[in-house]
Amino acid sequence: MKLDKDLVREILLAVEDSDHSPEVSITLSLNNRTPQEVSYHVMLLHEAGLLVGRDASVLADVFPVWQPKRLTYRGHEFLDTVRDNEVWRRTKAGAEKAGVASLGLLLEIGKAYGKEVLKEKLGIELP
Repeated sequence: MKLDKDLVREILLAVEDSDHSPEVSITLSLNNRTPQEVSYHVMLLHEAGLLVGRDASVLADVFPVWQPKRLTYRGHEFLDTVRDNEVWRRTKAGAEKAGVASLGLLLEIGKAYGKEVLKEKLGIELP
């Protein structure tokens, strides 16, 4: 299964929007997404340190079931960087142009485009 950048953002937004306690796993149901897609991406986000997830698989012979519990600081940072739709659009386009799929590089590209959009909107430049 390939990394779906839009699904990564959707999951992070859904976890942030959840009113669950950080100790409780969240069952995500996202439109037009299979449970397997969501579970796989939650596992990847957990491995990348963007959220705390848990392996909720009961049987070892079925597709792994991963559920998010909460965002990490790095997850909040990533989400704050790409929350703006224009920054996200440019980030994805830049990543595709460069042939990059890494979540770490997406964050760096997002930061660069975030600064660019900020300069366009406010007329200030950040280092």
